[in-house]
Amino acid sequence: MNMSFFRTFLFLGLISVAFCQEQSDTDPHLFPRPLIIELPQNVEPRCDSSIEETRLRCTGWRVAGEANNLSPWKTIPQECIDYVKDYMLSRSYEIDLQMVSNEAARFAKSIDLEGDGMDAWIFDIDETLLSNLPYYAEHGYGLEIFDHSQFDKWVLEGVAPTIEPSLKLYKEVLRLGFKIFLLTGRTENKRNITVNNLIEAGFHNWERLILRGNEDHGKTAVAFKSDKRKEIMEEGFRIIGNSGDQWSDLIGSALSVRSFKLSNPMYFIS
Repeated sequence: MNMSFFRTFLFLGLISVAFCQEQSDTDPHLFPRPLIIELPQNVEPRCDSSIEETRLRCTGWRVAGEANNLSPWKTIPQECIDYVKDYMLSRSYEIDLQMVSNEAARFAKSIDLEGDGMDAWIFDIDETLLSNLPYYAEHGYGLEIFDHSQFDKWVLEGVAPTIEPSLKLYKEVLRLGFKIFLLTGRTENKRNITVNNLIEAGFHNWERLILRGNEDHGKTAVAFKSDKRKEIMEEGFRIIGNSGDQWSDLIGSALSVRSFKLSNPMYFIS
């Protein structure tokens, strides 16, 4: 009896294997893997692992920068130039900007304004409202040491394009009744070209545009922007929100209720 059962079980098993092989030939969705795997011959070794390792390290470096965990740096890592370029030109960068804009808008809508016109929102300009990506595309996406004179020439062209998610946020904040202050590290002699560029890019009706004056020469970005926020508060304004691409736009003293950091792995300003 036991031997008969074994023979029957073996016979059914062979039929099952044959059936499976036939099904796999005719219906790859049911049995996508062959019973015998043939290994390819003379395949060149691939470098995917090293490429993936570089990509992961560059992603880690960018995230550390966005979290303000890096020491001050002057250029992006040499091995990350392709990574930074691909990121800045990708849908991922756009989505990151949209996420910050959407979160800031939700916060702005949650605020019960006092109604006295003294609730304020601060925006940085470069890489926050206006994009200098065309300039950085010509200078290694941050691989070159920052050249103030070359950048000033670009600024004076007055053609920096709009960062669309920020324009959407800007209009929403304005619609809600906030007073908008534009606080930038650009110098006072670039006021007219900056105003014209902002208007061409779709930004209107700000309360005040604050640039670096002679008295601000030598100040770090953190000190300069802290001082200007303090002056705004001393006038009686309540700084509810602050948007910028650098941590130096957001930290220091006289802080906003909430700050919103836009992604920017191309350069660092202290």
